[in-house]
Order: sequence, then structure tokens, then C-alpha cells
Amino acid sequence: MATIITRSAPGAAIETTIDYLLPTSRINRRFWAPGRELNTGEYKPYPVTIRNARLAPTPFTLDEHGFCLSRHRSGVGDFRDVEAVKAYPAEVAEVAKALTGCDLVVPMGGQLRSPVISGAGIQPPAAEAHVDFNTTTAHRIAAALYNKAVPGGPGFTRFIAFSLWRTFSEPPQDWPLALCEFGSVGDEDAVANVKVDVDEIPEGDALFAPIEGEDEMAAATIFHYNPAHRWWYFPDMTADEVIFIKFHDSDHSRAWRAPHTAFHDIGRPDAKTRESYEFRAIAYFSQ
Repeated sequence: MATIITRSAPGAAIETTIDYLLPTSRINRRFWAPGRELNTGEYKPYPVTIRNARLAPTPFTLDEHGFCLSRHRSGVGDFRDVEAVKAYPAEVAEVAKALTGCDLVVPMGGQLRSPVISGAGIQPPAAEAHVDFNTTTAHRIAAALYNKAVPGGPGFTRFIAFSLWRTFSEPPQDWPLALCEFGSVGDEDAVANVKVDVDEIPEGDALFAPIEGEDEMAAATIFHYNPAHRWWYFPDMTADEVIFIKFHDSDHSRAWRAPHTAFHDIGRPDAKTRESYEFRAIAYFSQ
């Protein structure tokens, strides 16, 4: 006799937890070595309400919220295929220009996230509230990439460091992406998390020893818990939907970043294992 599986439906909100940096965590570094990484930050799960963004009274926009949902059918048939994704940067540029009105998009690179595929360059879903760059890092990377892409160019008046995120798993997904409204996040909530590239992960006190040139190293932004944070998610994403996430918009008169993380949706008994692909790039606006 055939088994009939009834698809569950998302609710208006989910009560769950998100990992935030503890106030007592003082030296926050993410060490990267071949095949291994270690975060010195101390985190704790805090209770949060994550609301269904599909039920929001008005659409989410980049300028007001720091993220938005858009439709895009990719020509990439398999995001696990290294050769196939080589065509994807051009698609990312097309989407970014349509959503932002920018004049130039310079690619940075893609990231496959999967808990079921092992291999170099594959990571599990992100685990804590974060933004991939901090302000100093975003400005440094934007300038360097522009000068490399347009040597001697006229320059730019504004840039947006961003990610275009999509899942290629069937809905519903077990680890959706949660996004925090820009307007609910204060500057006092943010802390730099420095990326330290090493051959081998240090141990013991060496993890916290002074590092020459640490101020010049790339850094992400991590966050302390604040009950005012407003979290949202787009349940049941399809392969033809993408989320544009601002890491940093140099125009601070608009929403200029959006904290985000994965969370486990335990309320969907028929959930599929989430696999996703995100592509980072910089969008530039001409003089």
C-alpha cells in the first residue's frame, strides 16, 4: 500500500533560538587552516521569533530592510557541478543590476553549503547571527576589486557588497535562512570577527596571543543579542527564487547591512535537507 505524505504548511512565526556572541567574549577570531576552522568567540543560543516574510503586509526592499526576495531562473542545472557554476557570475550581475540599478558588478566567488556533501570548499549552513564583512573590510575589498577590474577607471560614488543566496533543495527546507531587519539593529550590537589564515590552528593561549597586522586582516561582523531585533524568513523557497543580502552599502542613508543566519525549522516533519549556493560580489555605481 502506498504511503501518502501530506505536506506541512508554514505558520505565521516560529519560536526558536539563534546563536549570538556573549557579552563576555573579548577576543573574537576565526582561524582558517586547510580543511579546518576554529572560532574563538563565545556564543549562546537566545530565544527569538522568526516571522514568515511571505505574510508581511508589504514587500521587503533593499533600501528599507537590507534584503529582498526576487525571482530568477538560473541556467545552472546543478550547483554541485564546478564547471556548470562558472557561468553563474554573469547571472548574478544581471540580477544585481536589475535590483539595485548599479553600473558594474565585480564577482568575488561562490559558496556551496551542504551538510550531506563533503569536499573542499563545501560548508554547512552558517551557525550564528553575522554579516560577512565589517565596514573597514568592505571598503578595502571594494577599492581593491574595482582597481583590479577597472585599472585607471573614473572611480565610483557608491558600492554594495552583497550575496545572492538560493537553495536548490525541494521545499520545505529544514534549515531556512533567517534575515534581520536593518532598522532593528543598532551599531552597539555589532562586533568585528577577524579572519586569521594559518597553516595550522593554534592551541591554548596561542589562540589569544597578539597577532601582528591584525587590524589589516579581513573581518566579518557578529552580533550581541538584542530583543529588539526583528527576524524574518521566506519558507518553502523554490529553485527560481533568490535572496539579495546587503553585507555593506556605502550609502548609510539607506539600510546598509542585514544580519543573517540559518536556523533549524523543527516544525516541518516533511522538511528536506537544505542545500544552498551563495555568490558574493560588489555592485558599483558610477561617478
